[in-house]
Amino acid sequence: SEFYLRAKLPLPRIEMITGEAVPEPYKSLLVHQNDMTPTLEAFYKSDIHLEIVSRERRGDFYFREVVLRLNRDEQPVEFGASKLYVGRYPEEVRELILAEEIPLGRILADCGVKHRTETRAFLRVESDALITEKFELAAPAVLYGRKALISDQQGRPLSEVVEILPLAKSA
Repeated sequence: SEFYLRAKLPLPRIEMITGEAVPEPYKSLLVHQNDMTPTLEAFYKSDIHLEIVSRERRGDFYFREVVLRLNRDEQPVEFGASKLYVGRYPEEVRELILAEEIPLGRILADCGVKHRTETRAFLRVESDALITEKFELAAPAVLYGRKALISDQQGRPLSEVVEILPLAKSA
């Protein structure tokens, strides 16, 4: 919501739902406690890279909106908004995050950062103009997503994320 507030845009219509209410194939992509990047890479059988929509740095906090795109054909596979506590990451990881090329989930896996991902809510979202454009949709659509918290081994937050998936297409 901070991104929309800063951009002076109304929030898309978002409804919190249960994991059981998430339809397939979204359910298998969202209803788990895993990082999204490896989950999406396995589903689409392709590595993923970032497209930065917006960013802001405030002290040890780094906020960004991104579109995750498949390396093989640039297909958008996630719209995400993150609040990252960059001061809590090791220097190597912090540098990779701020380089804005590799998704967080891939960085955490490649760098062996021990963490826990906890889904806090599942979402049904009516795409607004921004999300519709970024997902290259012909018209607004009902999409699904989740809000998750990534924590370190001591339980300290590393990142708060909202992840919305486009209309699901198989690999």
